[in-house]
Amino acid sequence: MDELSKTQRVAVAAMKAQAERLRVIAQNLANVDSVGQTPGEQPYRRQLISFRNEMDRQLGTDTVTVHRVFDDMSPFPKRHDPSHPAADADGYVQTPNVNPLIEVMDMREAQRSYEANMTVIGAAREMSKRTLELIR
Repeated sequence: MDELSKTQRVAVAAMKAQAERLRVIAQNLANVDSVGQTPGEQPYRRQLISFRNEMDRQLGTDTVTVHRVFDDMSPFPKRHDPSHPAADADGYVQTPNVNPLIEVMDMREAQRSYEANMTVIGAAREMSKRTLELIR
């Protein structure tokens, strides 16, 4: 396998990891208003994702993979809404620990990383194409 093909495979692995990150962010944003329906029932808990380097023996280099998706254990904010069915004795409802502003910022970062890897793949393809043209 030539170096340009290896470069493309490393970039594809990174794109897969960022695509999974975008899925987790979308899930968080979709549940930003998901609260419990009974007192004591917890609302949606934000999900986080972590990555790790993994040795790809065929490529002879590290690639990025999703290590795990896990719960954000930060506390739930509370909103005063005594008429809500999930309100506690003091009239407070626990709301998801999802901050849409942070999610959108994370989404932009994941999008930029995805696009950067697309650029790497495009550059490697163009270099391969030009190399073949020189050989002819």
